[in-house]
Amino acid sequence: MMLLQLSAELVGSPLREVLNIFIGAWREGFVQVSGFVGATILLFSLVQYRFDGRITSWLEENDRAQPLAGALLGVTPGCGGAIIAMPLYIRGTVSFGTVVAALAATAGDSAFVILALAPEAALYAYGLAFVSAILFGYAIDFGGLGVGKVDAAVEQMGRPLTDGGFATENVAAGGPSLPDYEQPDGHEGDHEHGHSRDHGSALPSYLPESRLLERVSHAVHVLWWVVLAGALVAGVLYLARGAAEPAWAVTATYDGLFTLSGLIGTTLSFYLYFVGRHYIGQSEAGRVRDTFGSLYNTFQHAAMETAMVTVWVIAGYLLYEYGLLITGVDIQGLAAAAGAAAPMAGALLGLIPGCAAHIVFAQLYAVEEAIPFSALVANAISQDGDALFPLMAIDMKAAIVATIYTTIPGVITGVLVYYFWPYAQFGFGVL
Repeated sequence: MMLLQLSAELVGSPLREVLNIFIGAWREGFVQVSGFVGATILLFSLVQYRFDGRITSWLEENDRAQPLAGALLGVTPGCGGAIIAMPLYIRGTVSFGTVVAALAATAGDSAFVILALAPEAALYAYGLAFVSAILFGYAIDFGGLGVGKVDAAVEQMGRPLTDGGFATENVAAGGPSLPDYEQPDGHEGDHEHGHSRDHGSALPSYLPESRLLERVSHAVHVLWWVVLAGALVAGVLYLARGAAEPAWAVTATYDGLFTLSGLIGTTLSFYLYFVGRHYIGQSEAGRVRDTFGSLYNTFQHAAMETAMVTVWVIAGYLLYEYGLLITGVDIQGLAAAAGAAAPMAGALLGLIPGCAAHIVFAQLYAVEEAIPFSALVANAISQDGDALFPLMAIDMKAAIVATIYTTIPGVITGVLVYYFWPYAQFGFGVL
């Protein structure tokens, strides 16, 4: 009897908390992040489909406009715009300064929280982030702002996968640290529904050749979009209700929509990333496409990119939440006690990839009014949201350099705002 009671106590406290964090992340990640990411990636993919590759061609031909274009992609709410810039860099279409500009301008999905609950603060914070992103992006591309030194430091960690560095040719005679990839006839994987497996591409060792799984993967892909639409509605309602955590429910209500779309959407995303994409011709996740062979293929590409981001988002959520559980760090308490160091702390927090920590940070500003405006600005510039994940998945070294670079303007701008901006107090712009 004593043994059974002890086992119940063990299951009832630490293990339950661990499971609660896991299931909570599985539900919230898809609604709070993936719904918005999927919508924005689809929007940009449809633009690519409509203009048939002319946008990437224009960027290649107008390199002086690239950092501005990167900042414009990044400043769009959510992570979708900045995510588009990452594979463009990998293939050598845009400069490294463009990547940094996109990452510095984006405030990730925490932007939706600030836009909904503190729109005036959002206007100023993201305006400053946009200007800082442009200036720093051009400084990197045309001034070589420390590129060679950072490349040399990264070189000590291990040689890049090619002989290139992390800057483009107009900076340090280098290039993306991965070689460009080829698309057969410019349309890799652009096959009709039911026949979209890449010809000659090998399946991972854990997957068998199977026409059934190919059909199942197409069906899951279609269902995924239905669930994403529900998650997007739930995400908008979540923000409209002040970002309050919904109850767990399996009913035809807002709480039920949040719960079911979150749990099902994340599960389907994991299937698409680890299984489905290999069967329906989208195995190269994180790669930019010049154009798409069909409207269905456009939706496929957006789904697979979002599924990849979802996998990384859940990993980031769990790492963050378990880190807080193990260390017992009180972010709200630290932010309130930071004083003049608050913008520096906000910028350093930006080194954490993903949106989880930054959504919490945005809620501390807009709901709890526990951090100053200067820290919000610094975090908005420094954080990379989920846009860093595609770069991490393909080229970890370039991702490390990029996230270090975005921290620099975050610290500088945040400290300047703290000392010289008259509205840098707590609660500025909160409704």
